[in-house]
Amino acid sequence: MWPPGATTGPLVKLTNPDKVLYPATGTTKAEVFRYYTTIAELMLPHISGRPATRKRWPDGVGGKAFFEKNLPRSAPEWLQRGVLMHRSGETTYPIIDTSVGLAWIAQQAALEVHVPQWVFGPDGKPGPATRLVFDLDPGQGTDMAQMCEVAHAVRELMRDMGLMLYPLTSGSKGLHLYARLADPLSSDGAVTVARRVAEQLERSMPDRVTATMAKSARTGKVFLDWSQNNAAKTTIAPYSLRGRQSPTVAAPRTWDELGDPGLRQLRYDEVLARVAEHGDLLAGLDPPGAASKGAVPGAARKRDRLSAYREKRDGSKTPEPVPQSVPRAGADNRFVIQEHHARRLHYDFRLERDGVLVSWAVPKNLPNTVSENHLAVRTEDHPLEYATFEGVIPKGEYGAGTVKIWDSGNYAAEKFDIAPRGKGGAPKAKGGEVIVYLHGRRINGRYALIQTDGDHWLAHRMKDQPSVRIQDFAPMLATLGSVRSFTADLWAFEGKYDGYRLLIEADHGRLLLQSRNDRDVTSEFPQLHSLAPVLADHHVILDGEVVALDFHGVPNFHAMQNRAGGSRIEFWAFDILHLDGRSLLGVKYRDRRRVLETLAEGTDLIVPPLIDGDGPDALAYSRERKWEGVVAKRWDSTYQPGRRSSAWIKDKNWNTQEIV
Repeated sequence: MWPPGATTGPLVKLTNPDKVLYPATGTTKAEVFRYYTTIAELMLPHISGRPATRKRWPDGVGGKAFFEKNLPRSAPEWLQRGVLMHRSGETTYPIIDTSVGLAWIAQQAALEVHVPQWVFGPDGKPGPATRLVFDLDPGQGTDMAQMCEVAHAVRELMRDMGLMLYPLTSGSKGLHLYARLADPLSSDGAVTVARRVAEQLERSMPDRVTATMAKSARTGKVFLDWSQNNAAKTTIAPYSLRGRQSPTVAAPRTWDELGDPGLRQLRYDEVLARVAEHGDLLAGLDPPGAASKGAVPGAARKRDRLSAYREKRDGSKTPEPVPQSVPRAGADNRFVIQEHHARRLHYDFRLERDGVLVSWAVPKNLPNTVSENHLAVRTEDHPLEYATFEGVIPKGEYGAGTVKIWDSGNYAAEKFDIAPRGKGGAPKAKGGEVIVYLHGRRINGRYALIQTDGDHWLAHRMKDQPSVRIQDFAPMLATLGSVRSFTADLWAFEGKYDGYRLLIEADHGRLLLQSRNDRDVTSEFPQLHSLAPVLADHHVILDGEVVALDFHGVPNFHAMQNRAGGSRIEFWAFDILHLDGRSLLGVKYRDRRRVLETLAEGTDLIVPPLIDGDGPDALAYSRERKWEGVVAKRWDSTYQPGRRSSAWIKDKNWNTQEIV
């Protein structure tokens, strides 16, 4: 019975609980029921206020399935309803806005829930779209890696429009990307925006993307389906089960995961485990209560990465920081080791990541030699403010005792894989691995943390890498923003050029070129092979932009696409990652820049000069030269391979109104 223990009000009784709905995995109706009632708190904000189309499998996924729009006569009276006019006549839909409504869905063996992007208005008629959706569908010959590449391109473009994108694996073959519309838009307007975005990517990535509906156009490409923003269309709801062979889910993912070559669809038990650890990764997509006035109070309460931390602390009783705000990403380059005199002395090792301090308790501190392994126990994520905390936690409070900072500094991540939790919220047995370079006052070196059993990890000091390869690196990425308030004492200003991001490895006469997406493009740019003798005395890895110059010497991306036609192709270096056996990832930008300029002296290596002045001066200078914009970099920033950091800010000159 749902809700458990209730005797009055809306009730749903589960029948045939042992009926197997997913024969391949033995998943029963009771388990489906349990999933939907457990996930309701997170799923409801994304379906509330919208007409719900159900896809039912009464005999399980091996049997016949059918879509159901109209509510059957047997539907309970307490279900909220919405009426739409179709060509065939009037259709009454359920509006699922309570956990009891989701329990009814599960009792009906309606494994899939589909909803539009618009919500009903106060007058009971279809209202505006509150979000955009892109459905990435793989054409024949494409794979998940190519879809992820396209997804990142969509994200970049949407960021330039001021819209945050939320990724999901669809539970089927593809990906879904959602963006919240702070100002609701008509469905026709939403279709127009989504279509123009898709068509722009089709033009800029013609070998990878199609915005054309015809299936004949999809071979070898990702179909970026913009049409699901149409008022008459629906999309599988976030957190909905899928009627596939395995009980997969339309599951929210992180952008870091979309860079994982092993990315796959997730089952319902894996999704529940992730929720126990991470909360609702879609928390900002559909504000709770905004869609339906009939939502159950508290049904849409959100958790975030610091919920577990807050639950263990009372800010009125402990001097520790207890922020109530949702974590916001920082530079992702700080670490701290705190000496903690609790019941037993131990050391807390914390790494800044995605707006929190990922934390381990290390009884014997990090090892000093490569021959030692020390136990490290994963604890709850801590707020960024904790990185500077020192004080006495009162007796009787969680973690009571004295906390002192033992060491702190910067780090660069080589790998950061925190395994999601398993069934029932318990930590997964194995799978996590973190490799970082620490640059502190007392500790310097390369360390690995390896998950061995649940929250138990091993901390290991690694040997310095005897050699590096360009394949070990990925470009650091800038965050879109404004540089107008930035000053030259804190920020360096570079031009943002209309070119192609490239990493270059020169190793004593050997040259390799790698794209932003880890593709070897050495053979595609023969014009750059002359750099091999220029850098023949060194083993160096450089970051920069390959540009094609027009008749006025201005980088032009269209000329780049037609580079076989004789365009002037150059590599403009703006950072250095490795030089002659030494990693420069943890070195501040000011010093890396000096090393780069020294390396280029007396050679043909091009290092564009920095722009003088403050942010407004840099923007004016870039506009005069018809550049794409400006990239501002903090003088004290370290290089974080593959990470998008707020220590680098890009400010574009082009007008996004041309897109929308």
